[in-house]
Amino acid sequence: MFKTVNDVMERLSEVNYLVDEKLATSVFLAVQLNKPLLVEGPAGVGKTELAKAVASALQTDLIRLQCYEGLDESKALFEWNYQKQLLRIQANHLTDRSWEDTKKSIFSEEFCLPRPLLKAIQAPKTVVLLIDELDKSDEEFESFLLEVLSDYQVSIPEMGTIKARSIPIVVLTSNNYRDFSDALKRRCIHVYIDYPSFERELAIVRLKVPGISQDLAKEIVHFVQALRKIPLKKAPSISETLDWARTMILMGVKNLDARTVENTINLLIKYQQDVEKIQDRISGLLG
Repeated sequence: MFKTVNDVMERLSEVNYLVDEKLATSVFLAVQLNKPLLVEGPAGVGKTELAKAVASALQTDLIRLQCYEGLDESKALFEWNYQKQLLRIQANHLTDRSWEDTKKSIFSEEFCLPRPLLKAIQAPKTVVLLIDELDKSDEEFESFLLEVLSDYQVSIPEMGTIKARSIPIVVLTSNNYRDFSDALKRRCIHVYIDYPSFERELAIVRLKVPGISQDLAKEIVHFVQALRKIPLKKAPSISETLDWARTMILMGVKNLDARTVENTINLLIKYQQDVEKIQDRISGLLG
């Protein structure tokens, strides 16, 4: 586990994820206090990557639960292997086994198909459990999570209460699609990741795009950060900055110019109305 806040910063840096002291402190406290880390912020600022980096730095498994509207307990926790249960019922029927014996056998761990939450709780060693984009799930599912996040245990009627063999490191991410309940927030350490400063985004580009020149990286970051100051439907994310930087390397671009930007702007801007909004401002943004 992480020993200090500086240890968090150093070990995450070793796996190519740069954090400032505030974020490193939140990660350190979440691990040491066994509390979930609720990470909020715009899409594409590295929330999901943070969980992956923590798992990589700690050399442990990452178990991911992708949330969506309509996600329920059975999809997140477990479901029964109905085909295998049916085969057991048929086999027991041929041997004249009683229904009571059959019922006890088919509702056992042998016939249980664990989903991400149960996998994380049953893991023999500490894992990182990523509950991604929790804000896309329903409030009912959020309420179900409270038991898991409070006591790190789940209740299955046919099998009883299953307690965690090793408490997982839980990272919940949100793009602020909806607000969470006070009950959930009380159980978490909250941190907000915003778009990075010029210096930090430049460092990320230099780290993630090997071979890019300092001058070209500065031009790219300057342009992207200028775009984010314009009220667009969707501002370019860090991942899109990196994709654009890799594109420049692939095309052999040494310095940005208006024509290159116009031909590749679709890597940064995903809505036509946003493209039209900046079309006549590209030269100015480059300047």
